[in-house]
Amino acid sequence: MKTLVIGGGGREHALAWRLHRSPSVKAVYAAPGNPGIAGVAECHSVTDYVQLVAALGIDLTVVGPEVPLVAGVVDQSRARGLAIVGPSAENAALEGSKIHAKRFMEKLGIPTAHFQTVENAAQAAQISRDFRYPVVLKTDGLAAGKGVVIAQNRAEADAALASLPLPMVIEEFLEGEEVSFIVLCDGKRFVPLEPSQDHKRVFDGDQGPNTGGMGAYSDSRILNEKERGRILDTIIEPMVRATAYTGFLYAGLMMTADGPSVLEFNVRLGDPETQPLMMRLTSDWGEVLMASARGSLNAGMLEWSPEPATCVVMASGGYPGAFRTGEKITGIENAGDAVVFHAGTRRDGQDLVTAGGRVLGVTATGADLEASIEAAYAAVGKIHFAGMHYRKDIGNRGLRRYNRA
Repeated sequence: MKTLVIGGGGREHALAWRLHRSPSVKAVYAAPGNPGIAGVAECHSVTDYVQLVAALGIDLTVVGPEVPLVAGVVDQSRARGLAIVGPSAENAALEGSKIHAKRFMEKLGIPTAHFQTVENAAQAAQISRDFRYPVVLKTDGLAAGKGVVIAQNRAEADAALASLPLPMVIEEFLEGEEVSFIVLCDGKRFVPLEPSQDHKRVFDGDQGPNTGGMGAYSDSRILNEKERGRILDTIIEPMVRATAYTGFLYAGLMMTADGPSVLEFNVRLGDPETQPLMMRLTSDWGEVLMASARGSLNAGMLEWSPEPATCVVMASGGYPGAFRTGEKITGIENAGDAVVFHAGTRRDGQDLVTAGGRVLGVTATGADLEASIEAAYAAVGKIHFAGMHYRKDIGNRGLRRYNRA
């Protein structure tokens, strides 16, 4: 089949990379793609995706980012009888609006943090006083992973209220271990992907502001079978049943002492979680995605390597604030067995240069988590661009937890 990947970041590079290796896929296209994706797919700089599908004779479209999903690209494609992986615009509102998602979870009885919604600054200031610190403030709309502030005290809450757009959600801070739990759905059935863990804060030790994600790892030990079953029974199954959901449903969870609780729903694969997940996947990805689009998923379709995988994001200095672009990137060819997924790059003549905040996602597998971390950082050490920044502790939370066990 011929497949189209919509998007141009690290997640989409990983999707295209895995589709390129799928026996059922004879050609991969991307819109707009990036220099890394161009190594495995034919890239087109267009935004009329439905027209591109018709022009290229695409059999299956996979949507990477949330913006076209919220804008209704899935509805537009299905209205023309085109096979596409993703949710309807109505269901994409689970990510498009934090307020909608929280109210919907409340209606279904899905476990989530206590919250209140606010429409204006005076109301926000009053409500924030009613919560025990730390408190979490979330802007309502899409914010590329950077619309959340965890305020440790009143002064930080006031600063967040001044910087985040309204309306917003204010909710209690939950203690526990964060897990990214993603399922692929076909409207009736769903199959879970392996668990992963993102690292949102920009600095080591989970310090500094939230970013789109500074790294992630996937390891089967993140969740045991009892925990997986509880997540499926109390969170995923009720949501899929209530919405006839299609595409990827991402539950950002906090594993609290009382069980899993939803921090957020996303309506697409995570970035950078996709990078280690695609490294571990051994199934024919094209076949699985087509089954999702056709409504024919079955439980045995997804198979995984037991080896953990780790992705370290190399970012531009200053990210998630102001940063420079156009810096020359060198050393990718020396990354060895690691795969370097491009997130924010472009060509400047013969040179590869930076073109975004998150630039590369250096990803490697290993016999165990520690080995995958070492392999990823060994590859990171071969790559250079001026001002580059990356966390030095991706995966360390997992190592500490498993060593205690």
